[in-house]
Amino acid sequence: MMMILFTIATFLIYRFVKIIYAKWGIPFFHPLLLSPILLILVISIFHVSADQYMDASKWLTHMLGPATIAFAVPIYKNLPVIKKYFGTILISITSGALVAILSTFALAKLIHLDNDFITSILPRSITTPIAIEVSKEVGGLPTLTTVFVIITGIVGGIVGPMVIKWLAIKAPIAKGLALGMGAHGVGTNKAMEYGKQEVTFSSLAMIFAAIITLLGGTLLIPLLMNIHH
Repeated sequence: MMMILFTIATFLIYRFVKIIYAKWGIPFFHPLLLSPILLILVISIFHVSADQYMDASKWLTHMLGPATIAFAVPIYKNLPVIKKYFGTILISITSGALVAILSTFALAKLIHLDNDFITSILPRSITTPIAIEVSKEVGGLPTLTTVFVIITGIVGGIVGPMVIKWLAIKAPIAKGLALGMGAHGVGTNKAMEYGKQEVTFSSLAMIFAAIITLLGGTLLIPLLMNIHH
């Protein structure tokens, strides 16, 4: 019964916030930002602990697994595009993934964050299901990683279009790759405002960034942490 109630509550809150965001478009009303805040208020009012909520709604978290496997669909559908622009995609996303990890590490070291915190935020620039797995692999805290993935996506979704406009970027491939790498799922959603090509390249950027970070990040992050020591 608790599972059904919490699932319905989570769904209704998310849908409500999506409607508000679609109507006003205020950054603070973004579903990934406002939904958790409202959910915290609800479970606090009814004196439900975080562990109780997580246990009752854990099947929602388990759905991240099938969501990860579903990345195969856009890859398959866009094989001709991948073949045509493979070099550009690979170089761009590899560079973006490296910059994301190294810049995060440098900033974290500069402000003297502790090791658990640093390890947890380094995979922040990829989509949530893969970021969680990378965080587990390198000894981070998946919950903290998830928070920073969401923050990265929201900030990237707001700042990305400003940068594209400021730099007068016109090429669909450049806009799509930038949004997908910089803001993963949120960026891909934002790419819909530009066109189908931008969405395609943003989706591919999000997927390639996840794969590259999963393969390379699990080696690079422990190396950086050893250097830090």
